Amino acid sequence: MDEQRNALDERAETRAHLLPEEDAVGSSDREGQAREILRDSDRRTEAPEPVERRHPEETA
Repeated sequence: MDEQRNALDERAETRAHLLPEEDAVGSSDREGQAREILRDSDRRTEAPEPVERRHPEETA
């Protein structure tokens, strides 16, 4: 668990360097924001939402 937290902290530190468009908006807690973005990304990667498949005859 500590390894996962350390890895997340290291990734968050790197992600906390804002892109120019993010910097223009600003952030009061860059590392906290980066941690949440990375956690969300990890969750979506580990358990992606199913993709709805449609057949041509189902379209209007």
